[in-house]
Amino acid sequence: MSILSIDETLCTQDGLCAAECPVGILYLKEGQTPRAVRSAGELCIRCGHCVAVCPTGAFNLKGMAAADCPPVRKEWKLSPEAAEHFLRSRRSVRNFKDAPADKDALAELIRVASHAPSGHNSQPVSWIVVHEREKVRQLAGMVVDWMRWMLEHMEDQARAMHMDLVAASWDRGDDRVLRDAPHLVVAHAPKAFPPSAAACTLALGYLELYAPALGLGTCWAGYFTAAATYWPPLAEKLALPEGNAVFGAVMAGIPKWGYHRLPLRKKPKIEWK
Repeated sequence: MSILSIDETLCTQDGLCAAECPVGILYLKEGQTPRAVRSAGELCIRCGHCVAVCPTGAFNLKGMAAADCPPVRKEWKLSPEAAEHFLRSRRSVRNFKDAPADKDALAELIRVASHAPSGHNSQPVSWIVVHEREKVRQLAGMVVDWMRWMLEHMEDQARAMHMDLVAASWDRGDDRVLRDAPHLVVAHAPKAFPPSAAACTLALGYLELYAPALGLGTCWAGYFTAAATYWPPLAEKLALPEGNAVFGAVMAGIPKWGYHRLPLRKKPKIEWK
């Protein structure tokens, strides 16, 4: 079965699909609709560029019909000013309301995050959502256990990462690991697969940028991610698939407060070559 189908009544034979294909499996002969090379089924990465670039909706990829792909809404395109405001208004949220976020909202976050670039369209990211607040706190406690081990066996490194202060805060009832967040979203992927780390980071980046649109806030869980890598009890608790590793995680919930200004940042250092 062919990997593509063309609606000849819509195709203008402009060659955009062939020109845009990142793996070069499409070609166009004058007076004909686009064709695929014989090995197209093996080489195609299902990125959908061919479907997306076709202005008439004539191009259909196997399993990805043009009619099933929502059109780009030009009226929703952000101006440079709106795009800058959108990006700069994002805040790392460390104070959450007691009310839990709806599971459907968290699932929607992950659905959109799954559209992030992943390297050769590999899409290696899998997700764990710890939805119960008490379970999130249990995981935070396990991270503190790792910190205490680090302070005993690798004190200089642990103090450089302020683990002594975080552990002391925990003893006072103040969670500086996962900030008493109601939820934790964990991204994991095959640890031997080169694109995994970047794919998880990019997906979590999409997730945290989309979160405010759903009334949610996030904050990267750096201590948790490190502990999931180096502390066997925590890795066992997560019960990841064989060969997978955690490459990032964010706390998530409904922000306790709103924000009213765009904070300043250092002037970027740029070296032009």
